[in-house]
Amino acid sequence: MYNLVFSKSFKFNYLVLFIFFAAQLVGGQERPNIIVIMADDLGYAELGSYGQKQIKTPYLDQLASEGMKFSQFYSGSSVCAPARSVLMTGMHTGHTRVRGNFGKGGVVGLAGNKGRVPIKSKDVTVAEVLKTKGYKTGMIGKWGLGEPNTTGEPNKQGFDYFYGFLNQRRAHSYFPEYLWENNKKVILEGNEDQKKTQYTHDLFADKTMSFLDKNHENPFFLYLPICIPHGKYEIPDNGIYSDKEGWTEKQKIYAAMVSKMDETVGRILERLKKLGIEENTYIFFTSDNGAAEVENDWKLFESSGIYRGMKRDPYEGGIRVPLIAWHPKKIKANTSSDQIGYFADFLPTIADLAGVDPIIKVDGVSISSVLHGKGNKIKERYLYWEFYEKKGWRATRFGKWKVIQNNMHKGDQGAIEVYDLENDPSEKYDISSVNSKVLKKAKRIFKEAHVPSEHYAWKYLNKGDIEFYNK
Repeated sequence: MYNLVFSKSFKFNYLVLFIFFAAQLVGGQERPNIIVIMADDLGYAELGSYGQKQIKTPYLDQLASEGMKFSQFYSGSSVCAPARSVLMTGMHTGHTRVRGNFGKGGVVGLAGNKGRVPIKSKDVTVAEVLKTKGYKTGMIGKWGLGEPNTTGEPNKQGFDYFYGFLNQRRAHSYFPEYLWENNKKVILEGNEDQKKTQYTHDLFADKTMSFLDKNHENPFFLYLPICIPHGKYEIPDNGIYSDKEGWTEKQKIYAAMVSKMDETVGRILERLKKLGIEENTYIFFTSDNGAAEVENDWKLFESSGIYRGMKRDPYEGGIRVPLIAWHPKKIKANTSSDQIGYFADFLPTIADLAGVDPIIKVDGVSISSVLHGKGNKIKERYLYWEFYEKKGWRATRFGKWKVIQNNMHKGDQGAIEVYDLENDPSEKYDISSVNSKVLKKAKRIFKEAHVPSEHYAWKYLNKGDIEFYNK
């Protein structure tokens, strides 16, 4: 929708203007705290409130019963880094800086692979937006948008405090030798020499409590992109699943990881209440993409529910994710919404909740009216995704229609699939042959939504790069 290009001077002037306009808004109204929790590779149907039968998630189910559950919400991508870039910048993968885990011109990452593209100084993040309103900002977990000594470091992108992983591939281990705290490497002595005594998720949970304790007297934004339940599948103990008869060891570990994530949500709710700030805090819970596994061991969990596909796919199982929104005073309990939305909506929504006018245009829209039960005031719009791994694909959704074009590395004239999600949510029936009007609109969107990137291109436009993107 928009081609946003900022110079460093523009970003500075923009933020100055932001502060000026923000000061004119919302008078002395108490600004809410905002917490965004994002799981890693959690499937749409892996919470009890979304139909899970085997894995126990009582605290997240409580969050859903006390808040609003969305049924048609999507990630910004079907894989890690671009999903996070969309969430941070409010721009979809046709516009945002990071459109894949690897791109041309990226730096060598901490895991030894080249191609890690950092977001740049001129990219504006939700954390920077909130800082103009006086928010304390923290990020704990997996970042994935900048390596050390690049413009993409969290502390250079609006976060006052950072603890966790910079590089997403290093985050595959739950017992690493080090993490980062702000711009300093913190050695985990309990994991040296292949010992496994410091579990990263437990460290993240403890740092979360510390952040809440230190910042609860002022408005804060806390972004928690946790690593669970991404593989490696490892955990100190299998908890309540240890004696599950007929379960494989992998199934026990996975279920225990999801339940441990749930326990952390319980700790957060308890701490908010103890600090007396639960009635002025929004919590959002989601996942960065669909389930990484849907076959073999994962048949037990039916991780994608009725939806087709998994992580890295353009189908619903790859990009449709849970979204739970909670605020005990402003979001009506036990409500649900079929509002269509995605990660690009986080920035404008959070800015709206904080009383900040973003000034710049983004691809997302605020869904605050939906959260507050004022109905759907969102004009009809389209969602858009493009993806450079595998054979390459792009997709759009508008209204009930989902349109997908695969094999993009071979060219943009390939077959296009059309699905009616209202009547065929499992995407079983391609009805492109009888929907010429839908096809015509989708082709227009594909052309309009994509702005060329210096880091990402389809193979037919840039010969030989498919191997690079498929790392």
